[in-house]
Amino acid sequence: MANREGGCLCGAVRYGIAAEPVMQAVCHCRNCQKQAGSGWSMIMGVPAAALAVSGEVKTYADHGDSGGEVLRQFCPACGSPLFSRVSAAPDLVFIKAGTLDDTSQFTPQLQFWTDSKQHWVEIAGVPGFARNPG
Repeated sequence: MANREGGCLCGAVRYGIAAEPVMQAVCHCRNCQKQAGSGWSMIMGVPAAALAVSGEVKTYADHGDSGGEVLRQFCPACGSPLFSRVSAAPDLVFIKAGTLDDTSQFTPQLQFWTDSKQHWVEIAGVPGFARNPG
């Protein structure tokens, strides 16, 4: 189901994805919790070449537990987190799946960083990794 679309809360940034996702996951790391303002982040990894963005995004350079760079991109007008780009996977962009126009297209296959998930979170039937799978 290629040709997914999405955007930020205010509509200043829109995007289209012209490929199937490589992966769909939930990340429970503390940095994703802080960026999302929630217990987790829903992410969809897609080939970077398949992402078309209209509008300007701002980038915050973060670092993961491994020390690798994580570029967190968001709308400068409304602050909606949109994309993450990680140095460990330079050919992928991780879409914040809550920004999809149709979130029913998101079905997590994995959970990462379950060792820092909120104690009240349980996602039944989705395999988890204490940290990143290695």
